[in-house]
Amino acid sequence: MDMRALLGWLLAVAIMLASDAASAHPHVWITASSELLYADDGSITGVRHAWTFDDMFSAYAVQGLESKKKGAYTREELGPLAQTNVESLKEYAYFTFAKADGKKERFGEPVDYYLDYKETVLTLHFTLPLKTPLKPKQLVLEVFDRSFFIDFQMAKDNPVKLVGAPSGCQMKLDRPSDGTATAQRLNEQTFMDGPNANFGMMFANKITVDCP
Repeated sequence: MDMRALLGWLLAVAIMLASDAASAHPHVWITASSELLYADDGSITGVRHAWTFDDMFSAYAVQGLESKKKGAYTREELGPLAQTNVESLKEYAYFTFAKADGKKERFGEPVDYYLDYKETVLTLHFTLPLKTPLKPKQLVLEVFDRSFFIDFQMAKDNPVKLVGAPSGCQMKLDRPSDGTATAQRLNEQTFMDGPNANFGMMFANKITVDCP
């Protein structure tokens, strides 16, 4: 596989396949951690993600990728792949959904994105700036794949951090219950149509921040 073909594999291929009938259960597993970023005036400006892919998918993604040191990849060598990742994510709203005081908010283009490769797994780092910084009483941030092709699980240790948040802000993380068995029982028709079209919402990681 040449470099040009390889660039599409990490997330682009996974996302394109998400409409397949087999998407009723996950095929890619991501362990995520997030930082909510605040400015000096107390407004939230964006979220910084770190998504670690499962070892099987990581191995497939770097297959055939050239590197100076066998089995190791520098940030520079992974740069084109990182760019393809964030470009592929745009159509799916970066699997990140925010509401400020009940109102949906939008993110701008990702910045400061890069991939690293450690202990045989890839981690994608990127920052999503809010189009408009704001000071909500309550911010709700959800991370999930509507198709449930990708299973997001927040890291066990330090899954969410508030960076520069005003004193008095309180954060709560609600992790999804395990409904994988139910997902696997869904057939194509019930999964793609009707009330199950957004089945992945059942597996959303929900971060709630309340500020005085």
